[in-house]
Amino acid sequence: MPKSKSKSKSKSKSKSKVTIGHVFKTIVWPRKKLLFIGLVLIIISRLAGLVPPWATKPFMDEILVKKNMHMLPSILIGVTVAILIQAITSFLLTKLLSVEAQHLISVLRSRVQQHLLRLPTRFFDDQKSGALVSRVMNDVEGVRNLVGTGLVQLIGGVLTAVISIIFLIKISPLMTLFVLLPMSIFGLITLKAFSIIRPVFRERGKITADVTGRLTETLNGIRVIKGFNAEPQEVKVFEAGVEKLFLNVKKSLTSTSFVTSSGTFLVGLASVGIMGLSGYFNLTAGDFLQFTMFMVFMIAPIVQMSNIGSQLTEAFAGLDRTEELMNIPVEDDPLHRTEKIGLIKGEIIFNHVSFAYEEGKTVLNDVSFQAPEGSVTALVGTSGSGKTTIAGLAASFLNPASGTITVDGIDLSKIALNSYRSQLGVVLQDDFLFEGTIRENILFPRPQSSNEELLQAVKAGYVDEFTSRFEAGLDTVIGERGVKLSGGQRQRIAIARAILANPRILILDEATSNLDTESESLIQESLRTLMRGRTTFVIAHRLSTIRQADQILVIENGQIAEHGKHDELITKKGRYFELYTYQARI
Repeated sequence: MPKSKSKSKSKSKSKSKVTIGHVFKTIVWPRKKLLFIGLVLIIISRLAGLVPPWATKPFMDEILVKKNMHMLPSILIGVTVAILIQAITSFLLTKLLSVEAQHLISVLRSRVQQHLLRLPTRFFDDQKSGALVSRVMNDVEGVRNLVGTGLVQLIGGVLTAVISIIFLIKISPLMTLFVLLPMSIFGLITLKAFSIIRPVFRERGKITADVTGRLTETLNGIRVIKGFNAEPQEVKVFEAGVEKLFLNVKKSLTSTSFVTSSGTFLVGLASVGIMGLSGYFNLTAGDFLQFTMFMVFMIAPIVQMSNIGSQLTEAFAGLDRTEELMNIPVEDDPLHRTEKIGLIKGEIIFNHVSFAYEEGKTVLNDVSFQAPEGSVTALVGTSGSGKTTIAGLAASFLNPASGTITVDGIDLSKIALNSYRSQLGVVLQDDFLFEGTIRENILFPRPQSSNEELLQAVKAGYVDEFTSRFEAGLDTVIGERGVKLSGGQRQRIAIARAILANPRILILDEATSNLDTESESLIQESLRTLMRGRTTFVIAHRLSTIRQADQILVIENGQIAEHGKHDELITKKGRYFELYTYQARI
């Protein structure tokens, strides 16, 4: 698919928002039993919390004024029990809902990571790895406020406010009306503010991902940065990123602060009004104190709800970005890739294949050739001619814009990728090694391999030639991306890894480019052993390494300029002859 089309699709997705109904269906409803228990606990907690303000009237009128001291023990016991109930329910709420919220975060992170790994290789070409890490780790954090105590406290706050209003109306309907007026204004301000804040939180997630991505690149490329004395330049770039993040946080803090300040002002206004009006109503001291307490218990959850609302808004913004990522189509679409294959023979045929990374910029144009099972096909040509693209298409990392690629007569675009790639081995020019030991890296494609199989791969890849000099041998820790090893040592580990994988189809992209002459002579024999009986694609700039290939394809400007064996192409004295004799002179 042309890149411009995919970009337009992702743009349309990015505009969509996660709806309350979608969140309720996918996150809240599956945990309805747990949330129901939490709701019961919060109701009990809130009802118990209303006991102290209710007790103020009998304490004031009956005990302090009328001196009915026989009521004091029952009031004290009632308030103590209510406080104990609040403490127990608060502990249970945290234990049940907060723990479940953290569990949900871990589940969502796993789902997003799984989805990421199923996305096409081309998706990662346009993304920063650090930014994607940020999206996996940070964007789902806010969900704890949906399943944790946040949502339940929001419901509990509404319940407390409603019950408090009932008590307030019972004490004085007119004074209650005066209190509700500023609270209604506060509610409208809050709703408006949250509609403005949500895009700000969404933008914050993007900025955070960008800043994290740049920092990750900086740390990964520290040797290049130091080599070019570019530390000041990177400092400026990072400072610009964190400044942008600061301005976003400043904007959200200003908005939430306006909501809180509005609430404080309106609550204060209501309190002043009550003080002024109380003298006009026939209220006892107990009634006035009880009214004031219930007013506080009505207002406090409303203000608290505004804070929880801010947290929920942030959660929805994070879920927006997570949903946007999860909506990107995976490469192994089960609706189209329906063919599951067993052990393949390895015959690969390109039939009028064309490909473009961007619309209007064709990289391959009408390429057709056959790679028989067990054959070695060498791809040669100048940089940018399309060699790596052909290898990427054969490896199923890319999909042709037109034409077909078949494996044993089956259209590759219809084959389930796991059944195909389980029989694929890849050795790249700059192959990736994971942080850990040499043993772990070689065992990566087949972790359950026996020690005998491991040692055979080690010997075949001539890895033992240098591990024997290490104190820890195969258990030597190689650092991030194998930084503690030489280029040749890393390449030999990658080759041993491919040997252990025992693939039916093998892609070698400049597999010996990082080896010195002595190491290359050692590896060439192991590569010949590795390639025997396997369909192999070799991309090589050193043309001397492919003289024994079954066929050589000379790629120029996205087309096959020449095709044949080494001797045949030398006899033709065409483009291959020019490349070969040029290298020979050098």
